[in-house]
Amino acid sequence: MDHPELHRTAFLSLLLAVSLAFGWILWPFYGALFWGTVLAILFEPFHRQFLRAMPGRQNLAALVTLLLSLIIVIFPLALIAAALVQEGTAVYQEIRSGTLDFGGYFQQIINALPSWIVRLLNRFELGNLLALQEKMSAAAVQGSQLIATQAFTIGQNTFEFIISFGIMLYLLFFLLRDGRSLSRTIKQAIPLSAEHKRNLFGKFTTVIRATVKGNIVVAATQGALGGLMFWILGIQSPLVWGVVMAFLSLLPAIGAGLIWGPVAIYFLLTGAIWQGATLIVFGIVVIGLVDNVLRPILVGKDTQMPDYVVLISTLGGMGLFGLNGFVIGPVIAALFIAAWDLFSTTADTERSVPDDHTSIRKDQ
Repeated sequence: MDHPELHRTAFLSLLLAVSLAFGWILWPFYGALFWGTVLAILFEPFHRQFLRAMPGRQNLAALVTLLLSLIIVIFPLALIAAALVQEGTAVYQEIRSGTLDFGGYFQQIINALPSWIVRLLNRFELGNLLALQEKMSAAAVQGSQLIATQAFTIGQNTFEFIISFGIMLYLLFFLLRDGRSLSRTIKQAIPLSAEHKRNLFGKFTTVIRATVKGNIVVAATQGALGGLMFWILGIQSPLVWGVVMAFLSLLPAIGAGLIWGPVAIYFLLTGAIWQGATLIVFGIVVIGLVDNVLRPILVGKDTQMPDYVVLISTLGGMGLFGLNGFVIGPVIAALFIAAWDLFSTTADTERSVPDDHTSIRKDQ
C-alpha cells in the first residue's frame, strides 16, 4: 500500500538531514560565505548598472563589480590593517621598554584626586600604586602570552585565511552573476505565500545593506575624527586609538566615548584643562553628533528598528559570532520582528474573514 504521509515524512527527514550535513561541511568557512553574501547584496546595484552598460556580458559585469569591491572595501581595509599592525607593534615595544608608563599616568591621576576619593580607592586596594603595578605586570604577562599565542595561531592559519579569502571572492563572483536566479530558486522552495516571501526577503536585504553601510560609515567617521583629535592633542599612537574607537563605534550610543572619555578625564585631573575640555566638547558635539545623526538615518530609518533593539542585537550578535555579529545580530532581530508582524497580520486577517461571512449571512 502507498502511504503518502509516510513518504512525505521520510522525504522531509532526509531533506533536513542532508541540509544539516551540508551546513556542517560549510561551517569552517562560514565567515567567508557570510561576507561573500553580504558583499554580493551590497554591490548588486552596481552590478545592475554594469549589466545595463554591457548587456549580455554577465561574466564581465560580475568581474568588474568584483574588482570594484576590491578597490572600495578590501584594499583599504588591508592597508589600514597593515598600518595598524606596524603602529601596534611600536606601542607594544614602548610598553615593554617602559617608555609608555601606565603606572606613571595612574599616579598622576591619584595625586590630583581629592583625599576622600583616595581613601575610598585605598579601601578597595585601587590606590596602592605598587599593588596596582604588580597587578598590571601580571596582566601584561598574561597579555603577552595571549599575543604570542595568537601570533602563532595566525601564523599557522595563514593558509586557512588565504583559502577563506579565495572562497569569499569566488563565491562573490558567482553570487553577483547568478544571484537573481539563485534568489528565485530559494523563494520557490520556501513554503510561504508570495507576499510573505517578498516581505521577508526585502527586509533581509534592506537590513544587511543598512546595517553594513550605516555602521561602517558611522564607525569609520567616528574613528577618523577621534584619531584626528588625538593626533592634534599629541596623544601617542592616534591610529591605534582611532581604529579602537571605530571598532567600539559599532555599539550604538556608548562606543567611542569609552576611549575619549577616560582620556579627557585624565587631561582634566592632571591640569591639562584646555586639552580635556577640547576633547570633551569635540567628543560630545562632533563625534556624538555623528552617532546621533548618521546612525538613525543610515541604520534605524531603513531597518525600522528602535535604537535599543539595534544595541541589544548588536551586542548579542557580537557575543555569539564575534565581529560578524554586528551584522548577524540586527538581521536576526529584524527578521524576528518582520516574521511576528506577518504572523499577527495573518492571524488578524483569518479572524476577520469568518466575521465577514457571519455578517453576510445575517444580512441574508
